[in-house]
Amino acid sequence: MEVWEVIACESIRNLATRYNSNGDAGRFSQVIALFAPDAVMELTGRTYSGHDEILTIFTGTQSQVRGGGAPSYVRHFVATHQIDLVDREHASGRAYFAVISGTGLDHWGRYIDRYRVVGGDWRFAHRRVVVDGQSLTSIFPRLP
Repeated sequence: MEVWEVIACESIRNLATRYNSNGDAGRFSQVIALFAPDAVMELTGRTYSGHDEILTIFTGTQSQVRGGGAPSYVRHFVATHQIDLVDREHASGRAYFAVISGTGLDHWGRYIDRYRVVGGDWRFAHRRVVVDGQSLTSIFPRLP
């Protein structure tokens, strides 16, 4: 492995970590800054393009969380993050996630990503979120 590859992989891991830590803390402007301006994010049955549309995922979810108020906490845990470098400015990746809330394990699934360098920094070019399961006590709206 060459030095640039190590730096790229660690930068992408940092990107993924900041996505979840900022999202869990409600710092949505910091989450959006992690996406390329023309990025695409896919959730079950819906595709969002660009910063403005992607932001609605986070603000909409925050207002729809079951129970009407903010949960006591939401924590995303990511594991098995595989990164495949295409070249010095493009990569793909996949990882498993689990979400813990005040009620316990809430939902779990996979991130399927494409990354690219924008302005010298790695950003999400495309993120697909696949929810594999959800607990009966989930604080989030039921998935179809």
